[in-house]
This record gives sequence, structure tokens and C-alpha cells, in this order.
Amino acid sequence: MSIRRLIPVVAGLAVVLAGCTGPGAPKAVPLLRPAWQSTVLPAPPGDADRTMVRDAVTCAGRWYAVGGVADAAGRSGPAAWASPDGREWTVLATVPSSFHGRRHVLYAVACRDGRLVALGAASGGAHGNPRTATWSQGSDGVLREVAAPVGLYGGERAVSVSRLAAGPGGWLLVGNRVAGAAVWTAPDGEHFTLHEGLPELASDGRGRTLAYDAVAVPSGWLAVGVVLAAGVSPVAWTSPDARVWRRLALPGADGRGQAQRVTRTSGGAVLVVGPVSGGFGVWRWAGAEGRWVGSFGGGGAVAPSVRSLAASGDRVVAATADAGGHRLWFSPDAGDSWRFVMLPVEVPSGGDGGLAVAVQEDQLVMLTDPGNGSRAWWGALPAGS
Repeated sequence: MSIRRLIPVVAGLAVVLAGCTGPGAPKAVPLLRPAWQSTVLPAPPGDADRTMVRDAVTCAGRWYAVGGVADAAGRSGPAAWASPDGREWTVLATVPSSFHGRRHVLYAVACRDGRLVALGAASGGAHGNPRTATWSQGSDGVLREVAAPVGLYGGERAVSVSRLAAGPGGWLLVGNRVAGAAVWTAPDGEHFTLHEGLPELASDGRGRTLAYDAVAVPSGWLAVGVVLAAGVSPVAWTSPDARVWRRLALPGADGRGQAQRVTRTSGGAVLVVGPVSGGFGVWRWAGAEGRWVGSFGGGGAVAPSVRSLAASGDRVVAATADAGGHRLWFSPDAGDSWRFVMLPVEVPSGGDGGLAVAVQEDQLVMLTDPGNGSRAWWGALPAGS
């Protein structure tokens, strides 16, 4: 199923000073107005009443989005889409293998060599806890739920499974167990093994650890999260093999905050972004250490979470959410400076809304779910540094 319907929103690309009108625009921050165009994401066959997008990625020259659908009664199901250009989208077939899998919403996706692996979950069981599983794309393009024992991602020691990453050494899931931050590894993206209670990664006398995101780096893996002690402190972990980890505190203005999302930029550097006092903190990881770059989105606004982070070269786009809804930010210079990007629609930050971004060269694709159906939007970005 394919649909293509262009909707011009704003002509031209202008950079002006904030103070211009617009929903949620921060004060005294450079403002970017892309010439947004959009298309409705097609619904999979069936009784879907609305589409729900939750994450996006680019891989091997294609764009992918994952999420779910809901019918009029609120019953959910998995959904995924692919596009050759970010403009025209087709539905990817999804095949669940369990009762809960038929109700999954796919909330995270990674790609390697043109192949997708996704995370999905649905509430279930006597206590209504998330029933989580991975989904793996076969050579036929179909995304299939991978059967797994309840204890692999759930069970009495479960807390959450947050994100996934792909690299030359295989696939990595990061999340949290009763013992603190944990990881799952798989060479094939299907048969994951849980590693919990690992020294440095797990909680210890220094505080409780939580892992939020990870990325493949030349030396192995880099994961980010927090340590909960007297306060909340941002932290990163490095590992050559996902079994032996080294923990490093991320520096900052007051040592408080959260490292929530991570992405690769040009020159082998990695950018980490997360909420800090009065805005969002930015750290750059190069070699074996993280360096504080600065912050954006200040002015006293509440800034609780980073929902999506994507980069192409030095161009970086971050989707954030606070009590006022989702916001979009752009950096042309690998995180050194940031501009507020005007959204074509308001996207609430509650459980029924979602916003994901992906970047390839100068093209930004944004997928929005304001709570009544999802759209794909695209626009050009200014040149990076």
C-alpha cells in the first residue's frame, strides 16, 4: 500500500530570531522554519482506526519507521513502514508469534546492512506489566516477532528494555533490571542473551544505575544513562564486548542531569544529549572520554526528556518533550550551537503522542503522531560546519 500527497506548509527556509510568533517557541533562540511537506502514513490492512509512529531510522539509503495501529476500541497492533526517499511510504508486513505480540507497539528500531530489528511491547499478564519482544526482518522484508521466554525481558527481575543498537560486532539492547543497568547481546539480531549484574554497569555502593541508550563505536559499545545516589548524575559506559564495562561520570555545570540519547557524528565522534537544570545538556565523546559541550533550550523551561536524536555528518536533530508538548531542535555543527525548529503541527507529550526524526545528508524526515494519526514530514536542513 502506498500513498503520496504533498502539503506545502511554509515557503522557503529562513533563519530568524525567536521572539517570532509560533506555538512553544522559546525566547532569544535562533529559529528555523523548514518548508515542510507531508504525507499520511498508510494504514496496514485490517481494522486500524489510527496509526501511531514511535521511532525512525535510515539505513542503506532507505528510511524506516515503526510504531503501531489502534482500532476504534483502542486495541493496538504492530506496524512498520519503509520509504526510498522519505516522501512515499509503504507498509512493511509484520508477523507476530505470540498473543501479546499481536498487540505490540514497536517503540525502538535499529538497522544494519539494510536489515531491521525492532523492540515491541504490550501490557499483559496478571499485573499488566509490559510483555516485550524483539522483531527481526527476514530476507523477504517481513518483520517477525522473535519468540522468547518471559524471563528474558520480563519476569520478577524485569524493569525495562529501553533501546537497541547495531554494529560490526552484532546487536545490543540496553535496559534495566532489579540489579541496575543491563544489556542483551545477539550476533544475529534474533537470539539475545541477557547480561545483568555486571561490575561497573550494574548498581553498586555508588548508587543505582539506569541505562537509556547505546551506540556502536570503533572500540565496541558506548551506553549512556544515570546513577541515582544523592541526586541524578549523567554517566556513560564503554565496553569492547558488552561483557566487561568501564563507567565514567559525564562532566557538567553542576554534575546533575541525565544522559538519555546518543548518536554518531562526523569524524568518529559521538554526541550525547539529556536533560539538565534549565535545559538540555550536550556531551561529546571522542576517544575514551566525554567532554561537556554546553546546553540549549534554557530560560527556565521544564525539559524532562529527549525522545529522538539523529545525525548525518555534523547535522544533528533532537526531538524533546516537556509539559508543553514535543519540540524540535537542530545543530549544524555537531552540537556546538542549536536552533529551535518550528513544527508544522502541535504534538502533545502524553502517552497518545509521538515524534521521531531521521536525517540523511541535508534531508530531515520527521514522523508525528498528535494522537489522531501519523504523518511523515520532510524538509531541507542548512549545511553543516
